[in-house]
Amino acid sequence: MNKRLAKISRKTRETEITCELLLDGAGKSEINTGIGFFDHMLEGFAKHGFFDLYLTCKGDLKVDTHHTVEDTGIVLGEAIAEAAGDKKGIRRYGSFLLPMDEALIACAVDLCGRPYFNFDLKFPEERCGEMEMSMIREFFYALSYSSMMNLHLKQLDGINSHHIAEAAFKAFAKALDMASSFDDRLEDVLSTKGAL
Repeated sequence: MNKRLAKISRKTRETEITCELLLDGAGKSEINTGIGFFDHMLEGFAKHGFFDLYLTCKGDLKVDTHHTVEDTGIVLGEAIAEAAGDKKGIRRYGSFLLPMDEALIACAVDLCGRPYFNFDLKFPEERCGEMEMSMIREFFYALSYSSMMNLHLKQLDGINSHHIAEAAFKAFAKALDMASSFDDRLEDVLSTKGAL
């Protein structure tokens, strides 16, 4: 089996990002976005999805975290799409219900080639560390559209913003791992149309 590896770089006047993603990894990561809480979330994503992720971002944090977080979502989404390749033989769909203390988050993914995003998380605190919690939505929105995936995140319970966010990243990791994994019964893409 060929390595499902993507290397993406993106440079604008607001951010400079390099990303290397191996879908069939071991959960290793080296991440530096300049935002400690965001790094923690991305490390959890890599670990729990068994993705190897190496990502650096130099962003205009003197403004706020918006460009860094959103552009990282764009780049990681592009890496997911590139690494998934033609999607032949993959399960396509993945879902996971993840508990983290009082938080319970559901995530569903369809690697269908058509972007759609549904987000229902509510954060009691305005920020965790130096990251505005409103940026969680911006990250997943950017990722879903740049990867051309259907992504649903729903909060069933939770009162602690850190737990809600971390459960969302981990639930997404587990759902994506499932959706991108191979099924021996499939020889082509999982679609009656014969294409995704």
